[in-house]
Amino acid sequence: MKPVDFFTPAQKKAIEDAIRQAEMNTSGEIRVHIEKQCKGNVLDRATDIFAMLKMHKTEQRNGVLFYLSIDDHQFAILGDAGLNARVPENYWSNIKSMMLEEFKEGNVAIGLIRGIRMAGDMLKTLFPYKRNEDVNELPDEISFGS
Repeated sequence: MKPVDFFTPAQKKAIEDAIRQAEMNTSGEIRVHIEKQCKGNVLDRATDIFAMLKMHKTEQRNGVLFYLSIDDHQFAILGDAGLNARVPENYWSNIKSMMLEEFKEGNVAIGLIRGIRMAGDMLKTLFPYKRNEDVNELPDEISFGS
């Protein structure tokens, strides 16, 4: 299955809506990247994608990437330096654990949406949206690899 076909159109819309809703309340940026196979270590690959998508370009270094490798059944959540310096210990692993439980039940879209909402809540707390100061404008909330 091609990554672009992994989610139904309704699921893609729900994921994009979750991202937009989360970003309405924060200066942070949330992206999802889906690939067929992970090339190497999942965290290393997520780091490469994070850089490729220029997510480190947010002014406050508060981007979050949800990376999924569908054939390998691997995923990672990667927060940028400004965000990681402020989140509680084990924050990302707690989100990942919740998502993994949903994934095991076959609820990949639901798990992803719940993870996005949790990340958005933390971004809202740590980096609230300020209309005149938000300069982050990264396009395409969901991207697909080969």
